[in-house]
Order: sequence, then C-alpha cells, then structure tokens
Amino acid sequence: MLQAASRTTARPFSNAARRLDAFFADRSATPPPKASPEDAPSAKQEVGESAMIREQSAAEAYPDHKLDYNVAADNRTSAFSPLPKRVMDGSEPGESVPAAVLSGAPTDLQARTVRIYRPAKTATQSGDWHSHCWQMDWDVLGKGHRWENPLIGWQSSADYMQGHRIEFKSKEDAIAFANKQGYEYFVQEPNERRFIPKAYANNFLHSPKKLKMIRTK
Repeated sequence: MLQAASRTTARPFSNAARRLDAFFADRSATPPPKASPEDAPSAKQEVGESAMIREQSAAEAYPDHKLDYNVAADNRTSAFSPLPKRVMDGSEPGESVPAAVLSGAPTDLQARTVRIYRPAKTATQSGDWHSHCWQMDWDVLGKGHRWENPLIGWQSSADYMQGHRIEFKSKEDAIAFANKQGYEYFVQEPNERRFIPKAYANNFLHSPKKLKMIRTK
C-alpha cells in the first residue's frame, strides 16, 4: 500500500517538471528582437498583398492647413471671412515681430482693419469721463451674416469681433498695440468743440449794415 501511494504522488511532480523543461526550451529557441532599421518589414506592395498598404512620408502624415489663394472668390462668404493677402510668418518689416505669428489667433483677424478713436461726449448733462480714453474696435463687415431675431426683433450677427472694444490711455498706446498684433489700423481724430465767448453788450455794438447782427445766437 505504501509503495502504491508513493507512485501516485510522484507522477504529478514528474509531469510538472516536464512542462517547465518544455517552457524554457521554447524561450531559448525564440529569435532576438529586431533593433536595426534593416530588420523592419518592407511596406512595398507585392503581388497578392492587400491594397491598403502604401508608402507614406513624414510630411504626408500631417494635414496641410495652408490657405489656398487660387480658390475662386465666393461673393457670399468673402466679406464675412476675409482672407489676408499674405499670412504673417515673422519676416514683415517693422520694429517688432507680429504676435499673430505665435499667438494662435484666427487667420481672419489678419485681414480685418481696426479703428482707433476717442469717443465723443454724450449730448446729456452727464460727465465726460468716458471721452478721455482712446478705444479700438474692429470694422463692421458688410455681410457679416446679420439677421433679425424672430423672438423680439433684435438685430443679430455672427461676427465674433463686433462687440469688442479695447480701451487705452493714449493714442500712442493704441497704435503700439495694433503694430504689435499686426493689425491694419486707421486713426479717427476727435472733433473738438469750439466755444465762442458771448456777451450781452455785443448786441449794442455798432454795425455798418442796416440790420443789427445778433451775436448772442
């Protein structure tokens, strides 16, 4: 009985040893990993291979986002999304490099013109504090996808730069900012009010004409 029991317990250990020997024998027979460019598989299409395999260079792997200036002009959308005559690449003459080269701003902004102006005082009796600073806003597009809101009747627009205004302390600061961003700009000088001194005694001054010249009006 003891001999039969020893035989039954020895069989599982012998089977496990055989499996381990076969496992290590298979690992020793595996080829070394491919580490050189010559070991890379060929991408050339041969007879009988799939037509989905093709050669592709590094330049073709990335999409081309350059503007195509040879496209026919579309009068319906050209005024809404103007294209610049030349995309800024940092080679423009000037004292500083335009920020549009690295800022990631939309290319449409390079074709927009900004206006630098100083707001006029309102006609009411309120103060003139808002007329001291200079502002910059973007030009109004002729066909900026404007429509009338059917709910209340308000005017809507798809121009994302329509309601933007930037304030500056002086005109020179606004011009420097426009030059740094690479914007085309024009300066609208403010209309200064001309005060005429008035006096009640001017009504009684001698006038060579037949009728008196009323100077207080």
